[in-house]
Amino acid sequence: MTVLLDPPLWPRHGTVWGHLVSDASYDELHAFASRAGIPRRAFDRDHYDVPAERWDELVRLGAVPVGTRELVRRLRASGLRVPGRDRRTDAGTADHP
Repeated sequence: MTVLLDPPLWPRHGTVWGHLVSDASYDELHAFASRAGIPRRAFDRDHYDVPAERWDELVRLGAVPVGTRELVRRLRASGLRVPGRDRRTDAGTADHP
């Protein structure tokens, strides 16, 4: 059971964002996010969007840094990945920070 964090690469709202996921359960992910003070509104179906400013702190709290491909691979292997087509909003655009 591991909470994983990829590098902040996604620009939006004046910063860049990374993703926080669990390779075990949503319960583990939500518990970690709660301990880290990440608001539930940052949860996007299978991950939390986290700003670059929080990256070092999240690693200190126990998140394991991995590359984006590794994060997606492990999320898929866990069975927790929400497929891209299910990540779309009614307007047909992806939900990102």
